[in-house]
Amino acid sequence: MQTHLPAKLLETPDGKEADRILRSCVHCGFCTATCPTFLITGNELDSPRGRIYLIKEVLETGKATQITRTHLDRCLSCQACETTCPSDVNYHSLLNIGREVIAEASPEKLGKKLKRVFLLGILGSGNAFSFLVKLGQTFRQFLPKSLTSQLPGKSLFAVTDLDPRKNNRKVVLLNGCVQSSLSPDTSLASNVVLNRLGIEALHISSESCCGAMTFHSNQQEKGLNKAKLLIDQIIKELDEGAEAVISTASGCGNFIKDYSSIFKKDNEYQAKVSRVVDAVSDISEFLVQEDLGKLKPSAGQQLAFHSPCTLQHGQQLGGVTESLLEQLGFVLPEIKNSHLCCGSAGTYSLFQPEMAKELGQNKIQSLQETGCENIATANIGCQCHLAGVSKKNIRHWIEFVAQSNTSV
Repeated sequence: MQTHLPAKLLETPDGKEADRILRSCVHCGFCTATCPTFLITGNELDSPRGRIYLIKEVLETGKATQITRTHLDRCLSCQACETTCPSDVNYHSLLNIGREVIAEASPEKLGKKLKRVFLLGILGSGNAFSFLVKLGQTFRQFLPKSLTSQLPGKSLFAVTDLDPRKNNRKVVLLNGCVQSSLSPDTSLASNVVLNRLGIEALHISSESCCGAMTFHSNQQEKGLNKAKLLIDQIIKELDEGAEAVISTASGCGNFIKDYSSIFKKDNEYQAKVSRVVDAVSDISEFLVQEDLGKLKPSAGQQLAFHSPCTLQHGQQLGGVTESLLEQLGFVLPEIKNSHLCCGSAGTYSLFQPEMAKELGQNKIQSLQETGCENIATANIGCQCHLAGVSKKNIRHWIEFVAQSNTSV
């Protein structure tokens, strides 16, 4: 792709990176076949190729219309286009650069901006979100089913039998901003499985948000500040002997692994970031290297596994969780269009509800066609979004593994 970016912009790290990415695109159109929004609207501007043109125009002119913002806001950042791109176009990095420029060139409407600030303030604060969830549980009978379906029920696990004295290894297990409140069983189940492998799970006190939701919601500086807090917390745990950092939310893990890219202009944090990125693993990525013979196999339980975009496209771990579950005796039927996004995408479902709902219904239909009563996933956002459109039992896959490994 030919580019004509301003000389002043080309002198900056972002300008050089954007120019390189733009020039790597050959307009082949492979991305349109795997873009969820394009498949729904049929609008070229709702495809990665179309959005690349929009970003190019903004970078070259410094001007952005509301139409430009609309089509970029519809992007799920699912990275499916990157998986299918034969030219290795680093689309998500270009999108981050484009959104930052557009935020300055075409300010967000006040009402939407206030909504975003309010929601991110709650979602990015573990204490505030936990309070709201407990309030919701108290008044559950007065709330609509769409909300109560996402509130946690009675725990399926007890950890009183976990004895850390038997463990000779330690890892940091990240809780995330909303997972600890909406799906506390995910961390409990992870503790059960790790303990059976002789590994103690450490938890960070007052754990900071990884910054993903804020960063991807046109508040990049605030997102980086949150990330810095988490980086410092993780470094402290690594210094005290933790061998790895494990994320059970693929969205968080994906963003943390991308710290090297988003902190490329921060000389102060580059060394810390490199250490954190080297240490972090999705829980499937970590467990697949362990002796699975120490775990009790499932008795052939069938699971419909939804692989989140942040796992299969972002972290490029497609098939890892599936292989792990099959090794542990679970039966996983093939899922139609498993590469397509469910519509959760962080805060996407809150700001693009119609598109998110249609994508969620499409995903649930594909999962239900397997005939499985249980649906497993690997990200809290997907879990909650799908629970809002289905009556099926939807949980993190580690919970099904833990149930095979506890008498409770």
